[in-house]
This record gives sequence, structure tokens and C-alpha cells, in this order.
Amino acid sequence: MLLAQVLARVVSEGRLTIIDEAGRSHHIKGAKAGPAVTIRVHDWWTGIRLALRPRLALGEAYMDGRLTVEQGDLYDLLDLLGRNMAAVDSTALMRWSYALQRWLRVLEHYNPVGKAQKNVAHHYDLKGELYDFFLDRDRQYSCAYFRTGNEPLETAQADKKAHIAAKLMLRPGQKVLDIGSGWGGMGLYLARAFDVDVTGVTLSREQHGVSSRRAADEGVADKVRFKLLDYREEPGRYDRIVSVGMFEHVGSAHYLEYFTKVKELLADDGVMLLHSIGRMEPPGGTNTWLRKYIFPGGYTPALSEVLAAIEKAGLWVTDIEVLRLHYAETLRLWRERFLANREQIKQLAGYDDRFCRMWEFYLAGCEVAFRYMNQMVFQIQIARRQDAVPLTRDYMAAEERLKNVAGSMAAE
Repeated sequence: MLLAQVLARVVSEGRLTIIDEAGRSHHIKGAKAGPAVTIRVHDWWTGIRLALRPRLALGEAYMDGRLTVEQGDLYDLLDLLGRNMAAVDSTALMRWSYALQRWLRVLEHYNPVGKAQKNVAHHYDLKGELYDFFLDRDRQYSCAYFRTGNEPLETAQADKKAHIAAKLMLRPGQKVLDIGSGWGGMGLYLARAFDVDVTGVTLSREQHGVSSRRAADEGVADKVRFKLLDYREEPGRYDRIVSVGMFEHVGSAHYLEYFTKVKELLADDGVMLLHSIGRMEPPGGTNTWLRKYIFPGGYTPALSEVLAAIEKAGLWVTDIEVLRLHYAETLRLWRERFLANREQIKQLAGYDDRFCRMWEFYLAGCEVAFRYMNQMVFQIQIARRQDAVPLTRDYMAAEERLKNVAGSMAAE
């Protein structure tokens, strides 16, 4: 079996058994201990595709039920592959694939105004009930912040908001722009806790409707408003700008455009906090399956290409923090909640088995990518002037303590 021959050359950790379409078992044992997994490949063509186009074919085969896991579960399989990914990536086929993606990435990540909205709708305009089954109560759909690694999801997401707010140095009455405002949680938190005026912009009709209703229901619509608008079309100037989990959808072809617009929107003494998924290696491409089924137009940037665009726009980078395993832990909790509520998702949200397998693969695959591969999260503090923030980082801890207290009081 071609797939077994390919994997036998790269699996050095763990044990994998492949049962082919004829019922034959192919055993692969790495030199180091690791997960023990058995999979069944139900037809010969799936085996060929898995050997030749693994990044696309694996997710498709699992979604369609043409690959099933008979010992362990999907996460165990992806965990085993993740532990051996360095060897997989070093094969000639994968090197060629990555090189091709680097050449094509500008075309793949071209997101003009109209196309950007279609890409966002593909993922974020799904039924809202789906997200209620695995996110926290505030629907924070981005990396949480774990002080110890043992916090429950609700605490870690609240700490994430406080951590970001500390870097914004908010003062009552300031005007804040939230680029990619999601379901409104960040904007509502900032307005409640720090008496600031917030404008959020999103391209998701579903998120816009939910966030606007939340502002009205909480009686803060005079201080927090949400627009169904591309950030490139937003007028005015703001004392603070925050963007959490949106930059991944900008596309590398638009980075200079993005930061040029940020400079236009930011007051002379203003501060921005950008929170985004990134990669710890040179620029590359987006996983083929993830781009096709989950985030069309999405791309996780290297710091080198983000910083180059910031420099060209004439902005100051005043602080950078890299969060490494925080998103792995966030995704673990999301995945566990999703699986625990799988039947309810099918019954109440109306999604079928194939959809649930697709989302299980998405959550488990991303967790493995953050745990073993090249994915991380960065927070970049940006300003127009070098004196917009204090000389040292000491203020952040003090601000964060205050914001944790303020957030708790606002939630009561």
C-alpha cells in the first residue's frame, strides 16, 4: 500500500496501523513511544490521495467517512501525525507543495472589499447556536489567555480581554474602534468597564445582528455601536484601535493597505493593539483543507511580513508579545465542548454528521498545529508616535490589575 510505504519513512514516534480496503493490516512502529492508532481506509483511491495530497485528502476522507479511526480517536491520529510532522514536511513532495503555495499565496489571499465579505460569511454567518455549544458565554472566538494553563475557559477569556485592555491604556471618554468586532464581547466589555465610546465594524451579518442586539439589551447602545462595514470604509479618527482575530482574514496582499488605513484612523497620540494568529517561520501558504472548507481567503502571517508592512506605513511598534501554547489549550477546551454537545448541535442547530466531522477535524487539527507545529499568536502594540506609551512595560501589569477589578465590577 503506497500510503503505508510513505508513512513508514516518516513515523518515528508512536505506532500506526492502517487497514486497507481489502482488510489487510499495515503496521508502522516508530522508534520512540507515542500514541497508538489504527485507521481504516475504505477504498483504494482514498489511499492514493492520502499519499499524494495529504493536507487536503486527510480532512476530506474523514469528513466523508472514507477514513475511520478504529483504535483511538481523531485527535489521537492527528496528535501522532503532528509529532512526526517535521519528517513529513521534509519529504520532496511536501517541499514542492509548500514552494508552490508560496508562489500562489498572493492570488489566494487577494481579498478586495466584496470578496472579503463573502469569505467572512462562509464561516461567521453560520447558525449562531453552533457557537454557543463550544465557546464561552461571551462568544470570544479567539485565543484565550492562560495564566497557569489550568483555568476554565470563561476565566481565560476574561483574562484575555483584560490583558488586551491593559495594553490599550484606556481612559474614560476615549473613542475606540474595534476592527472585526465579532459578536460584540470585546467592545461591550471595554465600554462597560472603562467608560469609553466604542465603534465596532464587522463583515458578518449574523455577528452584526447579535452584537447590535446585545448593545441594546444591555442599555449601552448610546456608547457602543456596531456597523456592517469593511474597515477600509470607516471614516473618522480614534484614540484607540483594537483588532482581535481579524487580521488572519486580511490577506498578505493587503497588509500595507491595512496599516495605512490604521494610520489614517489613529489619533496622533493613539495606540492600537493587534491580536492575531501567526507563524514562527518565514512566509508560506494556508493549509489547503482549511482554506477550502473553513477559512477561504485566510492566512496566518509571519511576523517578518507584518512588521515590514508596519514599517512601510510609518507606524511605531511599541511592544510585541508572542503567545505560544495558549491557543492549543483554547482549542482543546473548544474541541471537548464541541464533542460533548455533538448530538445537540445536530438536533438544535440542524447540522449533519458530515458537518460535525468537518468541525471536529478543524478544531483537532488546529490544536495539533499550535501544539506541535508552526502556529502561535502575537500581540503587537502600535502607535503613530514613539512617546504614545510609557518608557517601560511596567505599566501593563498595573493596568491589568485595575482592569481585572473593573471588569469584575462591571460584570456584577
